Amino acid sequence: MCLAIPGQILSTAGNDLERTGRVSFGGVVSEVSLAYVPQAQVGDYVVVHVGFAISQLDLHEAEQTLHYLEQMQLRERVDGR
Repeated sequence: MCLAIPGQILSTAGNDLERTGRVSFGGVVSEVSLAYVPQAQVGDYVVVHVGFAISQLDLHEAEQTLHYLEQMQLRERVDGR
């Protein structure tokens, strides 16, 4: 099973295959490769898997996914998992 998480691009650096970005995942910021999403810009949401942004999301999709993840986290707290 693969897990990819949506995050918002805060800044970018580099070009082409060496292009990277600082991406916020609900306040946790990581540097990821943006080589697979050359059109992504600051403020855009991307789906990140093992340090690589693999696709772009529109705002609605990103918010919906983040909402689902938040619900899962709350359910774990309630169920004691």
